[in-house]
Amino acid sequence: MARVPLITSKDQVPTQHHAIVDGIVGSRGSLQGPFSVFLHSPEISERVAHLGALVRFEGSLDFRVRVLAAMTVAREFEAMYVWGAQTGSARRQNVPETTITAIKENRSDGIPAEDLQIVDFTRQLLRKHRVDDATAQAMLARFGNDQFIQLTGAIGYYSMLCMTVNACELEPGKGAEVLRI
Repeated sequence: MARVPLITSKDQVPTQHHAIVDGIVGSRGSLQGPFSVFLHSPEISERVAHLGALVRFEGSLDFRVRVLAAMTVAREFEAMYVWGAQTGSARRQNVPETTITAIKENRSDGIPAEDLQIVDFTRQLLRKHRVDDATAQAMLARFGNDQFIQLTGAIGYYSMLCMTVNACELEPGKGAEVLRI
């Protein structure tokens, strides 16, 4: 059970912040997940939503790369809600079950080399708080400066979501895959 009440409708937020709720619902379809707790701080919620729109829906970074990074972040943080939200997206991006299972079990075997590059980059950044030169150079060669920064920003964004859902004990959405740790 969540540690803070979930905000699931506009009338739970002071009137002066209704435009923020409208913006979130407009871009995401409803109030759910991390935004149901972020809205306890409407200004943070608005700014996170703005960044999230870029990270999740805009930008030039391939969606498959984004979801691989997001799943890896969710696994590293053991964030049940984020894991459940990302696995469905991964399947829509044709990420193989062997890759999803390997990330879930904290393994690397069974992950195609191109996907493993994303998983390893994400794990290094989260576990060591930096990446080694060889990994950084390979990522820069593959993505260029702009997408390298977009990927790094996505990892940071999903880290923030994971910390928030974990601090608030937000449970996975209905029907979402459960991360068992």
